Amino acid sequence: MLITRKKFLQIFTGSVAGFALSNLWLPKLLQAADVKNGKGRLPLVWFQGQNCTGCPVSFINTEYPSADEVLIEVITLEYNPTLMGATGDIATGVLERMTSEEKGKFILALDGSIPVEDEGNFCNVGEINGKSVTALEWIQKLGSAASAVVAIGTCATWGGIPAASPNPTKAKAARDIFKDKPLINIPGCPPHPDWIVGTLVHVLKYGIPILDDLRRPVIFFGPDKVIHDNCELRQYFDAGIFAKDFGEKGCLYELGCKGPVSHCDVSTRGWNSGVNWCNRSGGPCLGCTEPTFPGGTGSGLYEKLPAVQVPGLAEINANANTIGIALGGAAGVAIAGHAIARTISSKKLKQKEKQKNSENESKKDSEQTINEKEGE
Repeated sequence: MLITRKKFLQIFTGSVAGFALSNLWLPKLLQAADVKNGKGRLPLVWFQGQNCTGCPVSFINTEYPSADEVLIEVITLEYNPTLMGATGDIATGVLERMTSEEKGKFILALDGSIPVEDEGNFCNVGEINGKSVTALEWIQKLGSAASAVVAIGTCATWGGIPAASPNPTKAKAARDIFKDKPLINIPGCPPHPDWIVGTLVHVLKYGIPILDDLRRPVIFFGPDKVIHDNCELRQYFDAGIFAKDFGEKGCLYELGCKGPVSHCDVSTRGWNSGVNWCNRSGGPCLGCTEPTFPGGTGSGLYEKLPAVQVPGLAEINANANTIGIALGGAAGVAIAGHAIARTISSKKLKQKEKQKNSENESKKDSEQTINEKEGE
């Protein structure tokens, strides 16, 4: 069922009881936004480091409210290289103005990782007086002037693909750069537009939402948002039915699904008006909301998680590579019983089909005999 923009805002602004208000936001920010009078918008500078632009593209695909409503009624987007029309000195002039004249009056939204090797020269953004300025320099200046930082996307929150081994640019995440600055992490590759817009709406209305140990908003990434627990393929996991190849029926654990260790609400929220999400489309969860994405032991793309990291797997079988070999104890008996039941059901089905075919043949023979007699 579709919801209106007004209803969307009511959902978030009406959830204040479930969030923590924060004193970390400077009064200057609230004054700039004029939140008390209900007239303000959240001043935002959205800077991009090593990225693929997937995060701002996801953001503008927000549906309730739409992107234009967000830009008109929720935030004042001062800078974003993907979405703005300005280029060259006009664009860099905005950054200079924000760092010199608007200190403490804006939020720094950051997507993309930050390269620090070779003094950051692997990523340069514009020039000042004929000299290239690195993304690292801009981010440090903007972060120092901002009242807080919102890291958007897995590259900004954990380092993402640019920081994967061997990481030649020594790409870092926002948390590695900003140690003493209020920080919210919105991971995802890319993050769902609801996560971005919902967090910004809450920041505008109430301040920093409740965050988990990784500084992610619990409303979207909380401990009750384990993908495995809400996956529509969970029934196959519990029954010990694992797909061995893409397109096969079964749980996608064998194909590298990271659902058991990944936190977000995508399995219940869905993408594109709730039409689809990773596992529903036949691809395993890649764990893009977690710090281990996309590398580390057992966390590589399509690499199977170690069995010890999967809650409940030991109750099904000790090693998912030997599915079908029963464990000792009740769990093993249950799985063996399930396998036997499937075998018996299959045999019964084949017997029924054989019997039905035999009956059909007999019926055809009878009809043919009757027709022959009538013809005589």
